[in-house]
Formats: sequence, structure tokens, C-alpha cells
Amino acid sequence: MAAEVTVVIPNYNGISYLPICLDALRRQRYRDFETIVVDNGSKDGSQDFIREDYPEVRLICLPENQGFCGAVNLGIRACRTPFVILLNNDTQVRPGFVRGLLMAVKKSPRRFSCSAKMIQYHDRRYIDDAGNYYTALGWAYARGKGRPVQDYCREKAVFAACAGAAIYRREVMERIGYFDETHFAYLEDLDLGYRARIHGYVNVFAPKAQVYHVGSGTTGSRYNPFKVRYSARNNIYLLYKNMPLPQILLNLPFLTAGFLIKFLFFVKKGFGREYAAGLREGLGLCRKDKKVRFVSKNIRNYCRIQLELWVNILRILEK
Repeated sequence: MAAEVTVVIPNYNGISYLPICLDALRRQRYRDFETIVVDNGSKDGSQDFIREDYPEVRLICLPENQGFCGAVNLGIRACRTPFVILLNNDTQVRPGFVRGLLMAVKKSPRRFSCSAKMIQYHDRRYIDDAGNYYTALGWAYARGKGRPVQDYCREKAVFAACAGAAIYRREVMERIGYFDETHFAYLEDLDLGYRARIHGYVNVFAPKAQVYHVGSGTTGSRYNPFKVRYSARNNIYLLYKNMPLPQILLNLPFLTAGFLIKFLFFVKKGFGREYAAGLREGLGLCRKDKKVRFVSKNIRNYCRIQLELWVNILRILEK
């Protein structure tokens, strides 16, 4: 019987994380999957380490860092299975992780993605991510972050899966497009989940698939100039790309308030200049050829998304 799923791990100078990540995959009782590591031009010996210690892993080496999107797209195109799991290198999967995601996504053909239960690596009492939400304020956030693990034990529809540990239906990607490499990194998973929602698919939180996550294993911290700038940049781009003009105008008061609040927040953190620069760069990416084409048959999906964008403002209180 042919394998149904491939695990794709992007790596950039992550040699300190790879043993924990790859050893945990080795210990999975469900063994009918392939593992691909796409290395983004690491200079820390990651490539030789994988070749020598994990010969069963398929290694794809890039000459330079092409970002999360470029790496995972290459890995997805290299696999031949109907499903693909994306996994950050700074993770340690728990028993049943691979099978748990596979069984969850196969429950319905309308399920495009399923997000794993991501638990904080250094304090395993708390959630790191239980699926991603997006709001009419233009804010994306991880559901459940910092809350007790036991509060998130049921499947639930979410706006998008966190690509740090999630499974995707590859045939849907063939139709709606892969990760948008314009993003390079940050919010690319929200963009992909948004596009799937426009086409009538759903994204689900699958709590039986669990993984410990260090967080910011590549960038090094929760807030840094690169992350702040690219997150702001990509948020503007994501909104323009996925929302028809009438929807943008409808949300403009919320978006204006949301971006102003975020700007003031990052000014206080010392990253106001980076955030403003990111917004300017995002506006520069807004071109007509980048927009998702509006199709009238999807109008109900747009209405459902809009309602959720409003409701998710209230769900911020769940964080």
C-alpha cells in the first residue's frame, strides 16, 4: 500500500533542533510516511549531519535562504502523496502525531487542512497554538496561546491552520495555489487558509495530534526587527490580495483602528519604525495581478468569512 502522507521540514541553521525533531519522528508507531528536509542554505553543518545520522530522510539542499515559503513549496512539489504535513524544525512530536493528523483530515473531503495541538516546549502546561484566527481589525493570532493545555481537547473549525505543525490536502493546493512566496515568511499559512476558505473548504484544529514547540527557533525571539517588519508587510498584502474592494471598504474603519493600535504597541516595544516600514512595503506589493479573482459563486463563502472576521474580534478574549 502506497504511503498517504509526507512530512516536510524546512531548516535554516537549525542543527541544534534537528536531533530532537527527527528522533521523535523516528519513534512514531505509524511508519507509513516519508520525511523530507528542505535546507535553506544552512552554514551550521545541518546538511552533513542529516546525511550521516538520518540516512532515511530525503534531503533537498538550496544554495541560499529562500524563506519558509520557498522551502516548503519545493518540498511539497517533491512529494507524491495526497497529503503533506509541514513541521517546524524546532518541534518534538508526541506519539500518534502523524496518524492523528492523517485521520483528522480524512474525515471529510471539505477539510483542506488540520492544525495540530502545539504545546509550549519549555512549559508544557500551556498551549502555543491551537489553530489561527483572523479578525476585521487585521489582526492574526494563535488561538489559545498561553492558556492551559486541558482547555483545548476538542476538534474545532479555525480560520487557518498554523503551518508549524499541520496537514494539507495536496490536490486542493494544485487548484488554489501553493504558499505565496512573496510572503517569504510570516502569515503565509493564513493566506493559504484564507484562499481555501474562499473556495469553500474548511480548516480544523485536531487536538489528538500533539507537538511541543520551542517557537522562533529560526528568528530567535518573539519580537525582532525582521519579524515585525515582515508581519506588517504581509498583513497589508494578505488583506489586499484576498478581500474584494467592497469588503476592504466595509472593514476599513476596523482595519484603521487595528493598524493604529498595533503601531502604538510596537512603538512602545521599540519597533515602531520597523512596523511602519513594513506597512509601506506591504502597500508596494498591492498590485491587481496579485488579487484572488472574485467569482460570484463564492459569494456565500465571502459572507461566511466576513461574519467570522467580526466574531473573531470577540474571540480575542480566548487568548
